[in-house]
Amino acid sequence: MAAVGDEACLSCQLTQHKEVLQVTWQKLSPEGEKNVATSTKYFGRQVNRGFRDKVEFKDAGLQNSSIVIRNVTEQDEGCYACLFNSNPEGALTGRTCLKVYELHEPVLHVESNSAEEAVVSCSATGRPAPTVTLRVLQQDLHLSDYSSVSVTNTNSTVTVTSTAVLSGFHDDSTQVGCAVRVLSGPQKEVLMMIPEVKQSSADGFDELSGSNNHDHRGIWISVSLLVVLVCGILTLVFLRRKRRNQISLPHRNVKMNEMVQATVKDTEETGASSDTQNKVQIRRQTFSEKNQASDDSNPSPSSSKTRWMDQQFNV
Repeated sequence: MAAVGDEACLSCQLTQHKEVLQVTWQKLSPEGEKNVATSTKYFGRQVNRGFRDKVEFKDAGLQNSSIVIRNVTEQDEGCYACLFNSNPEGALTGRTCLKVYELHEPVLHVESNSAEEAVVSCSATGRPAPTVTLRVLQQDLHLSDYSSVSVTNTNSTVTVTSTAVLSGFHDDSTQVGCAVRVLSGPQKEVLMMIPEVKQSSADGFDELSGSNNHDHRGIWISVSLLVVLVCGILTLVFLRRKRRNQISLPHRNVKMNEMVQATVKDTEETGASSDTQNKVQIRRQTFSEKNQASDDSNPSPSSSKTRWMDQQFNV
């Protein structure tokens, strides 16, 4: 027997020593026998086409032989024959069958309706139908009101769900388990702690201390991390602006100094130009005064002649 996905080993062995020349493995089906692999005394071992990616020899002896089927599927289920071809007896045939089963992990669920009562349910899917067993680990507690439901799926697997009621527990240390098995295959089991129920007198509602508290705790942690992240971003923005202002202040001072120096320079140039104009005006005035003085000291001939004529007429 092998589970889906596992390896299956098939073996045959002669009870008495014979002169065997060849060992042949066949898969038996309603349609007939199909050769899988052959091991001979002179030509060694050989896996037939169609099984080379599936089957290999584990032991290719002529007195005992074994093959391994990898990654077992439902199609590998059935009976196989091993033929020991001896001389002079002929073929000595052995037969072995492979049973393939499928079993998935069980799913255990516990719901606390009150402080002292809980509903325990467990589901398992397999082929053939799995056996589901519920149990409580404390010796002074017991399960009651058992019920079971089976559903056949489209892929020929069966889902079995078992439910029971646990009463009389008083704390959150109570542990329940679910064990599942198919035929004589290995057992799979899961365990779970029963969540504690706390009464909230203010609102009149019950609050579970199990997964709900974990969810609330996770929400508070997420909110706290978000607040810290926002504060960090705001602090970073503030520091960058402050640094930018500190860097731009010296540039402003340099600009102001340059503007002041330019103003002083313009003022000096303006003062120098006004002094130059004053000097030009003074020179012009001096030149005009000198011309008037020269005119007074050196009268022109026309004016002298006019005065002489005036004297003559007066005489």
